[in-house]
Amino acid sequence: MATFRVTTLVAAPPEHVFAAWTDPDRFPEWIGGVTRVTDRIGSIDQAGSRYTVWFGRMASPTEILAVERPWHLRTRFGNAILKGESDVRFAAEGGGTRINQEFETRGFVSAIFARLFAMGSYRGSFRGELETFRKLVEREASGPGGPKPSGE
Repeated sequence: MATFRVTTLVAAPPEHVFAAWTDPDRFPEWIGGVTRVTDRIGSIDQAGSRYTVWFGRMASPTEILAVERPWHLRTRFGNAILKGESDVRFAAEGGGTRINQEFETRGFVSAIFARLFAMGSYRGSFRGELETFRKLVEREASGPGGPKPSGE
């Protein structure tokens, strides 16, 4: 098991940041390689809900383990190369939102791939995805009408 942590400050309120983070239709905009999300069961606001994230032909079944809107989301995910849990905390900070994300992998292969994704800030890396997300939400927050609510 390996643990990796990333953080960033988003210039938008926690409610907007959380709404964007938990909108599966928007995952392809900021999570590298995501092509679609299927098999949705339940609401992302409820523990026990499930969905499948697709990276091309590779499926990654995901389960919501814990959620406290707009402050916390914990999920379990897994596919052949990367499986484990993601714990994301959202905290109001200086007029914006601090995102603290922790990945905890399961298995030797996942630990190796997670190490690769944890290095640098390239598109598809943990940090690269977080920064892409930050820019996306900040661009929307500064535009007319502010951020898009989840589901739009």
